[in-house]
Amino acid sequence: MNSQTSPFEFFDIAANMCDEEFQGIYHDKKYHESDVDEVLERAKKMGVKKFLFASGSLEDTKISYELSQKSDDYYITCGIHPCRASETLKLLNNNIDQIFKEVEEQIIKYKSKIVAIGECGLDYDRLHYSIKEDQLKLFDTHFNLAQKYNLPMYLHNRNTGDDFYNILKENRSKFSKGIVHSFTGTEEELNKFLSLDMFIGLTGTSFKTKENIEVIKKIPVDKLCIETDAPYCEIKSSSAAFKFVETTFKDRKKKEKMQKGFMCKDRNEPCAIIQVLEALAKIKEMDKKELAIKCYENSINLFNIK
Repeated sequence: MNSQTSPFEFFDIAANMCDEEFQGIYHDKKYHESDVDEVLERAKKMGVKKFLFASGSLEDTKISYELSQKSDDYYITCGIHPCRASETLKLLNNNIDQIFKEVEEQIIKYKSKIVAIGECGLDYDRLHYSIKEDQLKLFDTHFNLAQKYNLPMYLHNRNTGDDFYNILKENRSKFSKGIVHSFTGTEEELNKFLSLDMFIGLTGTSFKTKENIEVIKKIPVDKLCIETDAPYCEIKSSSAAFKFVETTFKDRKKKEKMQKGFMCKDRNEPCAIIQVLEALAKIKEMDKKELAIKCYENSINLFNIK
């Protein structure tokens, strides 16, 4: 399937192409050469027309910007991921003002490609990466940048009780649009986010359990965006939605035996956005083409792309 014959057009709003796995590095060990261009080409053949390269650190933003130069249809975010909060504070001597001075400098420098502030938020599932106090120190300030530069918010939330929602609600007047990406929350959380007029992003992880699927049924279609969060969040065989997947990718190589032209086993890629669509279409009982068009339009609208 090539980009001319694919029946779908996709906007993958969460492609972590700056991740070291696309450079062949896994857990600090090099296994194969960079295959970024191959990965992007496979996605194009599956109908991925636009990409948002998500950034979670100052270095991520720099790398994502460089990758975004490959096409007018590639965009980036700018901000500090909650799991990178402690690392960033340590790097810049706990100087919060300096951190956001550098984030703002990147917004100005890379303004032609930046369409959202983030990925930022809170993550209490991964406190071994970043302690709660450090996450809370950095989250709020992102909203001030969104307000100053009139940009949408690109948000991350995992198992935070009401902390994330309360901060979001308190700052809601500072930005016009926003998305809670890779959503895996409860129906109660969903309703709270919808009450704040947020978009909801779905990845393979969003369909993990039967409970997840019941919540997804209740998301209004005009608030839905789809994403892969590659190289993470693929729809695994243990997922409650795996039975809905029609497209499979065979002959994948282990990272130790990677070859040019092959996909890497256990590494998600943007081309797998077709699987997210297939699962979502079954869950929402919608035509795949109609749903793909709506999700694409939602993403264009969310990020103010002309």
